[in-house]
Amino acid sequence: MSATEATETESTDTKSGAKAALLLGALGVVFGDIGTSPLYAVQTVFSHSALRPVAVEQTAIYGAVSLIFWSVTVMVSVMYLLLFMRADNDGEGGLLSLVALLRQRELSQRLLLGLATMAVFGAALFFGDSMITPAISVLSAMEGLEIVNPSLEKIVVPGALVILLFLFAGQRYGTARVGRAFGPIMVLWFGALALLGVRGIAQHPAVLQALSPHWAIRYLVEEPLTAFLSLGAVVLAITGAEAVYADMGHFGKRPIRRAWFFLVFPALVLNYLGQGAFLAEDPSGASNPFFLLVPHWARIPMLVLATMATIIASQAVISGAFSVARQATRLGYLPRVRVRHTSPDAPGQIYVPFVNWLLMIAVLTLVVMFQSSHRLAAAYGVAVIGTITVTTTLFFVLQWVRAKRPRAQIVAVGVFFLTFVLVFLAANLVKVGEGGWLPLGTGTIIFVVLTTWRRGRELADASRDKMEGPLQQFVDDLHSHEIPVQRVKGCAVFLSRGEGSTPMAMRANVEHNHTLHAHVIVLTLNTPPIPRVPAEERLKVHDLGFSDDGISQVTATFGYEENTSLPEILRQADEDGLEGGRLDVENASYFVSAPDLRITDSPGMAKWRKHLFAATTRVTSDPIEFFELPRGRTVSLGAEIEI
Repeated sequence: MSATEATETESTDTKSGAKAALLLGALGVVFGDIGTSPLYAVQTVFSHSALRPVAVEQTAIYGAVSLIFWSVTVMVSVMYLLLFMRADNDGEGGLLSLVALLRQRELSQRLLLGLATMAVFGAALFFGDSMITPAISVLSAMEGLEIVNPSLEKIVVPGALVILLFLFAGQRYGTARVGRAFGPIMVLWFGALALLGVRGIAQHPAVLQALSPHWAIRYLVEEPLTAFLSLGAVVLAITGAEAVYADMGHFGKRPIRRAWFFLVFPALVLNYLGQGAFLAEDPSGASNPFFLLVPHWARIPMLVLATMATIIASQAVISGAFSVARQATRLGYLPRVRVRHTSPDAPGQIYVPFVNWLLMIAVLTLVVMFQSSHRLAAAYGVAVIGTITVTTTLFFVLQWVRAKRPRAQIVAVGVFFLTFVLVFLAANLVKVGEGGWLPLGTGTIIFVVLTTWRRGRELADASRDKMEGPLQQFVDDLHSHEIPVQRVKGCAVFLSRGEGSTPMAMRANVEHNHTLHAHVIVLTLNTPPIPRVPAEERLKVHDLGFSDDGISQVTATFGYEENTSLPEILRQADEDGLEGGRLDVENASYFVSAPDLRITDSPGMAKWRKHLFAATTRVTSDPIEFFELPRGRTVSLGAEIEI
């Protein structure tokens, strides 16, 4: 073999290995949530409820399994995997990516505000989902202890709490490591699901009839109220669909689709059929058909495997919550929080400490409050279908705006899928009193926080505009000596909130210290609604008209998925050529503004929301750490801002 051939072979092997790693990682992170739905979905359909006592008989069994199969097929396989994943924002998915795509279109401000508000509420529901998933998943696995030995019931809740503590403590090691570790376990899990399903089907092959939609239709026709209310439990089979979309930026479309269609989907279908077959043979097993389907000798190994799989299920939504939190920060709906990039090769793999610990507290509280997966099921369904409803609506609005296909076709397809989703939403809203209030309440609180932060920022920025004044006028005054100032050696970098504005720290330094460095860079960060910006579009240098003053204005543009290292920006700007020649970049001093808020009775926002905004600013991460500034060469200058 020639050297060239050997190199090409090695390159092919490397690419194949990378693809396999992505596929394995997707199994370990993306499909954990939906992959553990068989633990509780069928059980919840037939659980006792005052609203819908379900008789465990053939029509109900075949009808419920048929509803699960077609719901997963339509909502996950078709809607999310084939349709929604086409609406990616440079590879990134999720509700806020849809909003970013809509922002790039010429829409009226009122319509855009309405759509953005809907998306923010959907994102708030997703955070609620991220709280419930770890609690219900781990609890459902630990409840297998009751099947192994009823006397072990007492350790279900404490065991779940311990597992969840370890899960959240391990998040700092990163999605990549977690994915590699969990991927092989999920392969084993989905293989076990398929084998259990085959075992059940072999005992009652007639259950294969449930693949026909006529059983779902028959169930809805013969027992309309019971079947309709059962949809509130059927929706549990599609939990994790939104996480699949939100995690698209972590692993890419192709690995996710391949993993779903070649392994995850077949395994889930077989297992749901197997549970239906088991119930047809033994209706008394409706209390926990998943674990009762397992042979006696395999129940303890399956319990261990299920526990590991539910840990992975929790990971799927936690990583999705990290992605949504960073997008919300960059799009202006959350304060700047510390984000750690956990992989040098995959910028989408991140860890957000504040979100992680907040989620941990919420999840542990839910476990203690609800004590069982059955009690959490009602709350879970409302969060899942609420987020799906918002995503579906925004997706088809985007298709209408893009108009890449005949609009009559877009309307027809959109009406079909929205009707499908809204039926599930209606069935779940009936359960608000049984626990559905939890995600709605949580979502409302998070929604208020997100919108308050955005509105508060607008008010604070307006106040700062009045204080800072135009940069060009400030430079003109310096040049005409109307502002007395002594120039000292060195390079200073002042962070500016917007192009054309005088940085508050720069004005304060001149007014109080009467000094300014010989070389000054006014640096503005711009974050358009796209995840990444090409390197050639990263920097823009503005000529302020007086090169002998040594003052340059630089605008650095970053996507909302990119890391922002200001020293690296400065090096690139220096290489591109700044006014005043080569600069001593490595010894530059950085000046940042540290404003204090003063709440007034001025109009614009309710006073209680102003207090909430002020409280939220306290969790804002240190700008020195966030922008990777050298702490020993960074100065913070304060000022009071009225809102």
